[in-house]
Amino acid sequence: MPAKRVRVLILASLGLLAVAIAAWLLLPRLLPYNYHGFAMEPTKPVADFTLEGPNGKPVKLSDFRDKLTVLYFGYTYCPDVCPTTLAELAHGLKGLGRKADKVQVVMVTVDPERDTPEMLAKYVANFDPHFIGLSGTPDQIAAAATPLGIYYQKHDGTAATGYLVDHTASVAVIDQNGYLRLVFPFGTSGEEIASDLAHLLK
Repeated sequence: MPAKRVRVLILASLGLLAVAIAAWLLLPRLLPYNYHGFAMEPTKPVADFTLEGPNGKPVKLSDFRDKLTVLYFGYTYCPDVCPTTLAELAHGLKGLGRKADKVQVVMVTVDPERDTPEMLAKYVANFDPHFIGLSGTPDQIAAAATPLGIYYQKHDGTAATGYLVDHTASVAVIDQNGYLRLVFPFGTSGEEIASDLAHLLK
């Protein structure tokens, strides 16, 4: 085979290889992102609410409009689901690096009878010092939970635990304009949370 033809074939092969590598690198960016949580397309913002924050100060949902708000309803006496979820959220924020400054995790208690603002502040700080805990009257908490479809119901526990509270275990992600954008089901990993939040922050 003539040397010139060999060179042409080599150049053609290198060209095809370069196209294949470029396609492999660019294709993920061209395809739609697949969220690990459930993507939402609401027609109106989440209803604003006011609850009691650290030091008894009133806190509104709209106070966090400059960030993604990761909203979770739980309680400090929860034996398993709540600590597991908060631990994954903390792990997810660590995975975001500096972008974590653009995210605020908020836990609203579904057990205001026992969860004082002071107790909530200490509880959420065990997972991340930037997490915020909110409490309020039963009516205030219901006003915050109902529009998001959050269910909770007190029931008898044991002598050791006292009463328990069944509650929705999912996590809501609200964007900077107040719209519900994602719902993380229970069991979503910290890595998956970080990936979804990073995409929302783009």
